[in-house]
Order: sequence, then structure tokens, then C-alpha cells
Amino acid sequence: MGLIAKGSKRPKSAFEGPIEIFAHGRIVFSDTSREKLAALTEFEQEPAFANLSANFFTFNCCLFAGELTDKMTEDYDPHPQLFDRFLELLKNMSDTGHDSRGTTALLILYQLSLLKEVGLKPVLDACANCKTRYEIRDARYEVYFSSSANGVICRDCEGSFQDKVKMTAAAANCLSNLNLLADADEKTLGQVEKTLIYHFTELLHRPPKMAKYILKG
Repeated sequence: MGLIAKGSKRPKSAFEGPIEIFAHGRIVFSDTSREKLAALTEFEQEPAFANLSANFFTFNCCLFAGELTDKMTEDYDPHPQLFDRFLELLKNMSDTGHDSRGTTALLILYQLSLLKEVGLKPVLDACANCKTRYEIRDARYEVYFSSSANGVICRDCEGSFQDKVKMTAAAANCLSNLNLLADADEKTLGQVEKTLIYHFTELLHRPPKMAKYILKG
């Protein structure tokens, strides 16, 4: 929800100084009408997450996760479990330091949690169209992801879907078995993330603003 924090930049404000991005804690607010922004009156801030801004890619991943969370949820519709997942993501991101591979894996897991929380969990362990389960052992096996199908589609069904992206066997295996993310190489993780960005772009009907920085990273 949107709030106005009047006087937050004053040295002796009620919010312990300016409110930085990713600040969290218990708040008190006056909500007189939903037609205008409510006023933030108290904010007991918890300790800030360390090291998030020390690495540009990690910081951008956190901003991207925040943008997706904002766009995929509605105001005044609380998701306490998702809130806890987001705080856990920030903590884990601050612990990864400069490990871009670990950072990407954490972002992928959060994005999948977000989709599940809002009721859009994609089908990843079987073809979303024919429901045939698969186990990819041949690197030449063709697998696709379709946003309209909300999941992975096999090569026998891909002709029925115009909106699709081709995936490598390694990336498809990572999505069907998330335990594989921990040992996946950066190229595979990059393709999984690129596929998810495509999916969120289709769901939102526009590319997320931070997506280009994640792809560059």
C-alpha cells in the first residue's frame, strides 16, 4: 500500500531518519480514505540488510524482485508468507556477496514462489498441454516454455502455441527439479532467468523496468 511519510527526512523525524529502500519493520498509519494516500505516523525499523548495495548485480536483482512483487500483487491484499519470503531473499542476497551464480539462483527461486503465491504456479514437471511427464537425458531433446500454456510444453505440442521460447535440456531440467539449481552453471541459470523474464513480460503485458539490467548482468 502507498503511504506518505511526512517529515521523514528531518534529522529528528519519528522514523529514525530518511526511509531507505528495503527498510522494514512495524508501522503505524492513519487510513482515513482509500481515495488518497494514508499517512505513516510511526515506523520501528528493523536492522538493515548489509552488503546489498555493495554489488551492483545483487542490488539490481533485489530491485527486480521488489518490482515484480509490487506488480503481481494488489494494494490492501496482504500476502504474509510472500512478505516473509521476500525478507528471506534480501537476507540471503546480502550473504551471497559477489557470487552472481548464487544470486541468480536465489532470484529464480523467489520468482517461482511469487508465481505460486498469486495463483499462477507454472507446470514444470510435465508438458502443460498433454500432461506427459518427461525426463530429459538427451541434450538434443527440444523443450519449450509457453506463457499462455503457463508452463513447459513438449516438442509434440509446441506447434499449437505461437508464444513460446526454446529451452536447453539443462535449463528445463533445472525447472523440473529445483534442486539442480545449486550446481547449475551460469549459462544455464541465465537461460532459466531469461525464460522467467519472458513469462513475467507476457503476464504484465510489458517488460518489467529492471529486466534489462538482469539480462545484462
